[in-house]
Amino acid sequence: MRGLVGSAQRLMGLDVGKKTIGIATCDAGWRIATAHSILRRSKFTADMDVLFTLITELGDIGGLVIGWPVNMDGSEGPRCDATRDFAHALMRKRAEMGLDDLPIAFHDERLSTEAVERAMLEGDLTRQRRHDRRDALAAAWILQGFIDGNRGD
Repeated sequence: MRGLVGSAQRLMGLDVGKKTIGIATCDAGWRIATAHSILRRSKFTADMDVLFTLITELGDIGGLVIGWPVNMDGSEGPRCDATRDFAHALMRKRAEMGLDDLPIAFHDERLSTEAVERAMLEGDLTRQRRHDRRDALAAAWILQGFIDGNRGD
């Protein structure tokens, strides 16, 4: 993806769930992913509008990385179908907005939520604080995994 994204542009990571979408961004050098926010899902169209408003407001997002929810054995489960549908909706909205140069990639999200939950427990965060940050931190975990796996590309 590095060749498709400008050198001063950042990536946005998405952890797409049934009720929420965790959102993360990284720096322009693609070194560190940071949790950004959580979008409470409503309808596909409204979700797309909010995401693309955020992309536009941030101004320097050059690509999207979506968590790919494969099963532990690597097979695709029902959440992969929902994530694929979400990605297709993103591509349609991207085309409507004239942002065809915004590449979209998937990254394996196995154990991302569990890893984040474990880290928050070790950090002694309250149950409410963990609930409030879990999905955005999972998006950062996914995005960091993508960044680390694509160093030098």
